[in-house]
Amino acid sequence: MTGGGLFLAVMFSGMGVVPALAAEGGPDGASLSLFWGIPFAGILLSIALMPLLAARVWHHHSGKIALFWALAFLMPFGAVFGVEAAAHALVHAALAEYVPFIVLLFTLFTVAGGILLTGNINGTPAVNTGLLAIGTLLASVIGTTGASMVMIRPLLRANDHRHHNVHPVVFFIFLVSNIGGALTPLGDPPLFLGFLKGVDFFWTTRHLALETALLVGLLLAAFYWMDRYFQAREAALPKRADPTPDTGGDLPLGLRGRRNLPVLAGVIVVILASAAWQPGIAFHILGTDVPLQAVLRDVALLALAGLSLAMTPAFIRERNGFDWEPIAEVARLFAAIFLAIVPVIAMLRAGSEGPMGGLVALVTRPDGEPFVPGYFWMTGVLSAFLDNAPTYLVFFNLAGGDAATLMTTHARTLEAISAGAVFMGALTYVGNAPNFMVLAIARSRGVRMPGFFGYIGWSALFLLPGFVLVTWLSFL
Repeated sequence: MTGGGLFLAVMFSGMGVVPALAAEGGPDGASLSLFWGIPFAGILLSIALMPLLAARVWHHHSGKIALFWALAFLMPFGAVFGVEAAAHALVHAALAEYVPFIVLLFTLFTVAGGILLTGNINGTPAVNTGLLAIGTLLASVIGTTGASMVMIRPLLRANDHRHHNVHPVVFFIFLVSNIGGALTPLGDPPLFLGFLKGVDFFWTTRHLALETALLVGLLLAAFYWMDRYFQAREAALPKRADPTPDTGGDLPLGLRGRRNLPVLAGVIVVILASAAWQPGIAFHILGTDVPLQAVLRDVALLALAGLSLAMTPAFIRERNGFDWEPIAEVARLFAAIFLAIVPVIAMLRAGSEGPMGGLVALVTRPDGEPFVPGYFWMTGVLSAFLDNAPTYLVFFNLAGGDAATLMTTHARTLEAISAGAVFMGALTYVGNAPNFMVLAIARSRGVRMPGFFGYIGWSALFLLPGFVLVTWLSFL
């Protein structure tokens, strides 16, 4: 250990924050202190507060700020345990989690950005509700990212003449970017991870259909009546020029970039094939095993993204308002989140022996059986802030980690974990990656979206009552 590392070790031990290394080379969550969660809290608070308090600084330097918080974990960890341990943490977070995550998002973002719904229609309450319903249905077929990228621009065009155009985007995030993806492993990353762990492809379709339909119905109804209210108020406001006038005729909408539809189908095939094909070959890189099928999957996805870019006429992406900044912002911020989250996930994995043992106790009954409502709310609330994919894995493993048992004996527990991870990813902007992408696109189109806490106010008002109802009907 270097002199600087010795100094840090002594300093941290004085605060009780020096952990041991687990057998696999990662931090031992049972010996971690909550102090190691400061970098993760820092990146979340930066995302929440800096756009409000220092918008110009955040806009120009968000990548540097994210890097600062990532290094705030990595450098002390390396100083205490050495470069090899820090390299292992970095490589594992990158290769096992971040790269597959961002490659899939990048591919769906790229391919969906080449599909253009031409024409425009007036964003009436009925039309807006219909657009939200279509996007919600698409989310479980082409993923929340794909559906969000295909449908957000038509929704923005339909409402760009209105003064009150924030609520359609907020409800879009609720429904299309999150809740709509609850029915298949293609819909949302947590369910895809469950599929890789052995959960049947249509298990969530059968077990979460009623809960999903209930939430979708309640939210669409609430949106429709809210949109009617805001539309009535538009009459008393100065009329705004419509930057994208409505298209007349019986068929006002058309579809361009249809050649991307087979590419989108190819993405689905690649994902399914990577789960079905298990050759048992892996590359061992600094303590992280990278399966061959995962490497080929990511290469194939990038190839499909490249194919989409090559064969889509430039004017389609131009008319779509396509640019790389939304995915670039997601890539920068989630790179820091995936690294800073390492000690937080380790503390959760330590279960009752770790510093978050009090949280673990909330999902266990006195007789040792799972407390189903606790799994729903703990998975959900943590998914809203820790990213729903790794949180799903933590509680999946906490519930036993055996897919066959969870699909049968403890089916309600798996339902609660799956529903919490997908549904409550809508509670914050950072709960699910499409949330941030939709936010970035809406802001780039001039929509004055609420800040981090303002959005939480919307989600608390409209989502929490539905989640309480789902708890009462399904999990008690």
